[in-house]
Order: sequence, then C-alpha cells, then structure tokens
Amino acid sequence: MGDQIQFIVEKLNQEPFRKNYNLITFDSLESVQLLQLLNDVLGEIDPKHAVDIREELPEQTGKRMLSLLGILKYKPPGSISDLSAFRQGLVTGSKSVIHPVLHWLLQRTNELKKRAYLARFLVKLEVPAEFLHDDTVADINKQYEELMESFKNLHKECEQLKTSGLSTAEIKRDISAMEEEKDQLVKRVERLKKRVETVQNHQRMLEIARQLRLEKEREESLAQQKQEQKNQLFHAEQRLQRAQLQLKEMHHAVVDSKPESLMKKLEEEINFNSYLVTEKIPRELESKKNSAYFLQKVVSEPAMSQSDLSVIEIKINEVNAQINQLIEKKMMKYEPIDSKFSMYRQQASIISRKKEAKAEELQAAREELSGTERQMLHKTSQAHELEGSEVLKGDELKHYVNKLRSKNTFYKKKRLEIAEITAEYGILQRTEELLKQRHEAIQQQLQAIEDKKGISGYSYTQEELERVSAVKSEMDEMKGRTLDDMSEMVKKLNAMVAEKKASLAPVIKELRQLRQMCQELTQERDEKKIQYDSCAAGLESNRSTLEQEVKGLLEECVQEESNYRYINCMKRNLEIQLERAKEEMKAYVSPDPQKRRKAIRSRSCHRHWYRAGGLHLLILNGLGFTPICSSYWRWNDTVLHRHTNLHLYTQFNLLQLLHPLRFFRSPSLCLVGRAAQKVMN
Repeated sequence: MGDQIQFIVEKLNQEPFRKNYNLITFDSLESVQLLQLLNDVLGEIDPKHAVDIREELPEQTGKRMLSLLGILKYKPPGSISDLSAFRQGLVTGSKSVIHPVLHWLLQRTNELKKRAYLARFLVKLEVPAEFLHDDTVADINKQYEELMESFKNLHKECEQLKTSGLSTAEIKRDISAMEEEKDQLVKRVERLKKRVETVQNHQRMLEIARQLRLEKEREESLAQQKQEQKNQLFHAEQRLQRAQLQLKEMHHAVVDSKPESLMKKLEEEINFNSYLVTEKIPRELESKKNSAYFLQKVVSEPAMSQSDLSVIEIKINEVNAQINQLIEKKMMKYEPIDSKFSMYRQQASIISRKKEAKAEELQAAREELSGTERQMLHKTSQAHELEGSEVLKGDELKHYVNKLRSKNTFYKKKRLEIAEITAEYGILQRTEELLKQRHEAIQQQLQAIEDKKGISGYSYTQEELERVSAVKSEMDEMKGRTLDDMSEMVKKLNAMVAEKKASLAPVIKELRQLRQMCQELTQERDEKKIQYDSCAAGLESNRSTLEQEVKGLLEECVQEESNYRYINCMKRNLEIQLERAKEEMKAYVSPDPQKRRKAIRSRSCHRHWYRAGGLHLLILNGLGFTPICSSYWRWNDTVLHRHTNLHLYTQFNLLQLLHPLRFFRSPSLCLVGRAAQKVMN
C-alpha cells in the first residue's frame, strides 16, 4: 500500500498535474479533495470531465465518474456486493476506493487517453427496436454504423502511418525537393518553348511530336494487350492439355477395366463427394461463420490492453475447467461404468475421426495430384518451347538417369567433404574461443602483476606502440608504393604525350601551311570585295541616273506624241472645214437655187448638232482623252470627267455627241468611237 501511495504522489508531482504533494500531505487529504483530485485526473484523460465537483450534486459526480471508468474498462476488485460498496465509496470519497483507482489511472494515462478519445466515436448509441421500424430512423442508424466503421478504418490507417517510421520532416523535405524539381522543369519547358518558337513550323512539329507520343502510348498499350492475350492463350493451351490428358487417362481406364469396376469407382467418388457436400463442407462452413462472427464481435469492441487480455484468458481457462468438471459429473451420473454405450460411442467417435482424417488425406492427395499434373504440363510446354529440346524417352531417359546417378554420387561425395570441412571449422572455432579465453586470463594475470609491481598499463602501452609502429610501417610501405605508382604513371603520361606530339607533328606542320594559305586567301578576298563594292556602288548610281533620264524622255515622248496627234487632228479639222467652206462657196456661187437651199439646210443641221453636244472632237491620248476646241473630256480611272462647266453626260448623250463624227472618214476618229463604246458597255 505504501508503494502504491508513493507511486501516486510521484505521478501527481510530475507534468501535467504539478501538485507538490508528499506522503503526509497526500494522506491528510479529505474526501472532497480526493474526489476533486480524481476528477482532475479523469479530466486530463477526457477533457469533458474537467469540472469543479462543488458545482454539481454528489450523485451526478458519482454517475459521471462511474460511466467514464466503465468506458475505460476499469474493473474494481471483489464480487457483486463489493461493487455496490465501490459505488458508495466513490460517491463518499473513501481512500480505500480512490487510491486504487488513482494508481490504475496513473499507470496507463496515455493508453486511457486514447481509449477515451475512441470511446467518443465507438461507443454505440443503443436505439430501441420499436423505433427502428421507422425508415428514417433505420437509415440514420445505418449511416451512423457506416460512419463508425469508416472511423475505425481511418484510425487504423493513422496508427499504421504513425508506426511506419515516416516523419513529417522527411515528407516536407521530399515535398520541397519535388517543388524545386517542378520549378526547374517548368523553367526548362519555358526555355525549350522559346527555342522552339524561333523554328519554322514549330506548331506543326509540336503537333507531330504529340501524335508520336500518343502513338507510342498506344503501342505500349497494344504490346500489353498482346502480352495478356499471349498469357490467355498459354492458359488456354494448358487447360486443353489437361483436358486431353484426362481424356487419355479415361480412355486407358475404359480399355483396361470392366463396367463393374467403373461403376464401383463412380460409386466411391459419388460417396466421397456426397460426404464432402453433406457433412464435411457444411461443418467447416459453420465453423468459419462462427469464427468470422466472433472476430467481427472482437473488432466492434474498443481496443483492449495486454492486462485485459490476460484477465480474459484466465476467465476462459476457469470456464473450460468448469465445463470439464460438469462433463465428468454428467458422465458419472448418467452412465454406469459397466455400460457398453460408452465403448460404442468412443468407437463411433474414433471411426468418424478416422473417416474425417482419411477424407482430408484424400482431398490433399487429389490437390497434390492436380498440382503435379499442372506442373508436369507446364514443364512439358516449356520443353516444347525450347529450341531443339524434346522429352526424353527410352534409352535416352536411361542414359539421363545414369548421368543423374553419377552426379548424385559426386554430389554426395562433395557433401561429405563439406561436412568434414564444417566439422573442422567448428573445431577450429572452438579452439579459437578457448585460446581467446586463455588470452583473456593471461591478460588479467599480467594486469594483476603490473598492478602489484606498480607499472599498470605497461602491456597495453607496449601493444599500442607495437600496433602504431605496425600501422606506421604499413603507411610507409603504402606511401612508397603510392610514390612508385605515381612515378610510373608520370612516366607513362610523359611517354604518351611524347608519342602524341610525334604523331601530331606532321599534322601541325600541314595545319600551319593551311593557316598561312587561309590568311592570304582571306586578304585577297577582302580586297576583291572592296573593289566589288565600289564598282557596284558606281554602277548603281549610274543606273539610277539613267532610269531617271529614260523616265523623263518617255514622258517627253508621250507629250510630243500627244501634241502631234492634237496638231494632226487640228490640221485634219481645218482641212475639212476648208473643204466644207469650198463646197459652201460653190453652192453659194452656183446658179441652181436647190443646191443653195440644200447647203443652207445642211449648215443649219450641223449647227444644231454642235449646239446640242458642244463637243467637236475627241482624240485618244495615252490613257486619257485630249480636249479639242473650247470643251474637252479626260478619262481617268474608268470615270469620265469634264473640265469645263458642262455636266456628266449619260451613255445616250455620249452616243449622240459621237454620232456627228460618223461622216468623218479618219481612222483615228473611228478608233475614238470604238473606245467610247467599249467604255459605255
């Protein structure tokens, strides 16, 4: 009891309580203070219970503490009558009740914290059966159970992750490294994009690359499908071979047996299968169901500690002992010793057990036979797949067996040698251990003698000096070897350099000549280029001046041609007017009065035509029309403009204007008429 109180005081003085108790002050606590202390411990385990007990009734405090202790699986000592005393002592704050509870709670605080946390989510709320008939309540209860199962799975995964050894610092480092790699990849992609954008048709190339990647992925998927189909084909061939082998065995069985033996074999198989179906498999299925039910029940309960498991095992052993005692009492009470039923019952149970054992052996033998057949078919298919390999038969098989026997004898011989070597190794190892023990004993004796003589540590110092000298000699030897190796390497490198210089000397000589020639050709090319540039510049300036002169001459030629055509038309017009004046003079001078009237009518008609049109003549001048007399027209960009105060004539008026020119027989005027008609069309 004193050890228990001392343990409680030590735990209460530590974090997170810090009560600063000693044995005397703790033992002098009153019942209310003890209850408050117990409540503080329970509040540390479950924060919901961190309350002041003075603010609630004693019955409520006791009920609340009892419910939490029940969730934490606390089992008070004693029988049912002691349980009522335990409840009463817990309400009154008795030391004999509070001290064991505190000792039990402080022993496993972390474990109880976890259990209290899980109890908040795993203690199932019991719903009365009459309320479960309502569909809404049943659905909510089902969702509640599903959420509870999901919480169990998530909590298990969380615990596995905690115990797996993965730390958050490592995960953060991995994430930061991955982010840096991501940034580097993004930068590389941007640089590649900038480099690709300068290439012609980069969009098309990117599209082609994307198509290539898709085709490669498609090729990989097709290769995977091909491999899967090959595997399916291989399994199908194996099934076919097994079926063929079974068919062959059945043919042999039919040939070598009679109908009675076949019927007997079928009856045995039917009996065996019926035994499996009716007795063995249902019994195994029932046992599996029971074990699954118990396992589910164990999983649904909250987690238990090792102490809880030990208590349950003790109870199970006690219950098994009670069951065995009851069975013995029943056998002694209802069956006399000289009764034969017990013997028959024992024989029946022995026979049933033998029957079950033989059935299991037969089933195992069948499974082993099927596995051996599958292995044989697999090996046969592998032998057929290998190039040039066949299944051995007859003399070849005998020769192969003899060869294996010789190898077996050789293997046994070598195995004996290995066993002898192993035995010798064991002896040597034991000898080494004995020598080490003797060495340790001698070292102890030597150390005792050194202590006695007052020179303790001499042998150790001597060994250290010898070891250091040995290490120094090894280092000197290693340095010497290293220096020799380095000198040899330097010699080899010098020889290789000299050899390379000798082999490169003619090439360097030729290279010098070629460099001199290159410099001369480069100088000559620069001079020629300067001459070419100066000549090209002069020719270009001459060409530009000549082009300007030609352009000016062409314009003068066009102008002179226009003037020539204008003067020619004016001349032709004056000639026509002169001829008309001559004709009119002839008509006036003529003594015939009809000719005079005709000449007057013709002159008035011509005046009417000139008055209506106001246009004497149009001539073609390059790409436009040149004016004649007081009114003229110019053709520019397929639109006819008038440069005097006359309005823009329509197609009909233009035809009327050109109609009086029909009596002229000049080719130029006819050309003007045709051009005007084309423009109007």
